[in-house]
Amino acid sequence: MRNTVKITTAVLAAGALTLGLSACGAGDSGSDGPLIVAASPTPHAEILTYVKDNLAKKEGLDLEVKEFTDYVTPNTATQDGSVGANYFQNQPYLDDFNKKNGTDIVPVVTVHLEPLGLYSHKVKKADALKSGATLAIPNDTVNEARALKLLAANGLITLKAGVGNEATPSDITKNPKNLKFKELEAAQTPRSLDDVDAAVVNGNYALESDLKPAKDALVLESPKDNPYGNFLAVKKGEENDPRVKKLAKLLTSPEVKKFIQDKYAGAVLASF
Repeated sequence: MRNTVKITTAVLAAGALTLGLSACGAGDSGSDGPLIVAASPTPHAEILTYVKDNLAKKEGLDLEVKEFTDYVTPNTATQDGSVGANYFQNQPYLDDFNKKNGTDIVPVVTVHLEPLGLYSHKVKKADALKSGATLAIPNDTVNEARALKLLAANGLITLKAGVGNEATPSDITKNPKNLKFKELEAAQTPRSLDDVDAAVVNGNYALESDLKPAKDALVLESPKDNPYGNFLAVKKGEENDPRVKKLAKLLTSPEVKKFIQDKYAGAVLASF
């Protein structure tokens, strides 16, 4: 039976005290209570729920999954101990988050990659975008840079040499189609497709919006040497929690690899 609780940022704020009490001890090493893991709904929570329903009991792991619909509260909840771990992010995003927020969250094990893609309801090919077309891109630091690198890799723009994970539209040196950029929260990019000419969408949000990356994307991020694999993460010092070790083992098991391959058909790629 699925035992997943959906939490929005607003609900989390309104019920922070309740969550804190219910999750008491979630981050304590050696705790006998359930390991509470914060996750994005797709595919992270789906993968965790598969583990919970099919693998955890045999391993002696009591697992609870909590869904979050943004990219901030899973880390703040992990830092303050409201949850014991999270599963939703990549290394460049975590590095940026820790730097800006003074947190000390660390990766445990990399599980999968969700290729970033460019999608459109108005054109069938990227080179069909007209001069002056408007593209929606994520507005958080790392995903914005990742989106711009995707466009650059496919010849739509040229970025300043050596630009890293803090690239913004101001770092574009050549823009032959005079593309315009609408910076939105990552979750809003697929919803903008009727209002813009194209949008760069994170893999999890594409899946939630019934977009099929392998089929629908005009251009798609390559998995080769890709630094954006998504991992299980904990507050520093919790890496040796026996529950975390059990979950890390299960998330990188042959059973999970097969589940990812069968369910997502190339839209999500196992990284182990």
